[in-house]
Amino acid sequence: MIVYKFGGASVATAEAIKNVSQIILNEKTNLVVVISAMGKMTNKFEELVNAYLTNSINTFNILSEIKTYHQDIINKLFTSKNEVNLKLNNKFTEIENILNIKPSNNFDLEYDKLVCFGEIISTIIVSEYLNKIKIKNLWIDIRNSIITDNFYRDGRIIWEITEKNIQNNFELTSANILITQGFIASSQEGNSITLGREGSDFTASIIAYCLNAESVTIWKDVEGILNADPRIFQNTVKIDTLNYKETVELAYYGAQVIHPKTIKPLQNKNITLFVKSFIFPEKAGTIINNVKNLNILKPIIILKDNQTLISISPKDFSFIDELNISKIFNVLSTLKIKVNLMENSAVSFSIVVDSSDKITKIIENLKSTYSIKYNTNLKLITIRHYNQETISELTLNKTILVEQKTRYTARYVIQNTNNNLINELYNADAIAV
Repeated sequence: MIVYKFGGASVATAEAIKNVSQIILNEKTNLVVVISAMGKMTNKFEELVNAYLTNSINTFNILSEIKTYHQDIINKLFTSKNEVNLKLNNKFTEIENILNIKPSNNFDLEYDKLVCFGEIISTIIVSEYLNKIKIKNLWIDIRNSIITDNFYRDGRIIWEITEKNIQNNFELTSANILITQGFIASSQEGNSITLGREGSDFTASIIAYCLNAESVTIWKDVEGILNADPRIFQNTVKIDTLNYKETVELAYYGAQVIHPKTIKPLQNKNITLFVKSFIFPEKAGTIINNVKNLNILKPIIILKDNQTLISISPKDFSFIDELNISKIFNVLSTLKIKVNLMENSAVSFSIVVDSSDKITKIIENLKSTYSIKYNTNLKLITIRHYNQETISELTLNKTILVEQKTRYTARYVIQNTNNNLINELYNADAIAV
């Protein structure tokens, strides 16, 4: 048994789906295929959620755009469209039924209820097309197998139930190819849950773990894992081999090739992970396993844009001790905010987080006890296996607000030119610097 995962770019058009079908055909047997929503449809479904929750007059116009996008692909893939259209019409009716009911005040619950349809629709189209070209397969709703808690938009797996479900539901019988969705699951109460943005990689590793798969292959639009984002940096090089630990480090620091939660289930059962190109499937890609000695020839650069640096100090000048840190992290946990970097002194604790509307909520929750300063519109640069030449090149003529170095990693919070600050709504409670 092997597991393939195809992201949105690999199924964004009719031609892309034909290409994916050829890759699947080359494997033929004992294959589980995990597929994301097509193209940028997750973004479009997020627009739908926001319109629905704000009672926007554009709600059904956005749904119409979603329908048109998928119908255009269907028209190019099928001559007889009755079966696939029937299945999709049923799904769109489900969406319309949701939109015709007044939403709850729980944004995350409503988000998961609607966004999951991107993956459902995508996999129905791919499965039906495979059947059309005589690649026999079985479509499986992953929500009947992966079970989580009620932590909407970042569901935490209930492994014992999930493993039993997958082993029961993913039996290869007359169909040697199983098609299912990434990114989505359900709670024990049967509510749709998502696993965090870009969570389809994690889905593939969950399935591989539960089925004791031989390997997982994540198909991307790049040849493998590169030492930097080729859209930003020139002369990038492919890394042929990584081990689990190094890959976890890269994912944690923000490398977008692998979802951060993907590696642990694979490492636990020593399952090999391949990252390959769906454009050039014949190329070797990157292999990730438990190899001990790595040969990293060039520094690995990870850039996170749109960051906010928040410095928090107790108003009574007490030390940043375990109690204060616990209070701060309790707020961050409640707001579901991931910290990308942290640093503390005797009386100040600084964090770097993704910029969002939750920044004002952090301030609101902490302002009574703490003085707060913050900068927005920052870059966070992480350099794994750094050398001085790379550090100098990336920080030349830049204003460095935070610098951290360990044995293998250098990190810099850099101020952009014409730095924009948060609006002054909370000027009485926090200082933009």
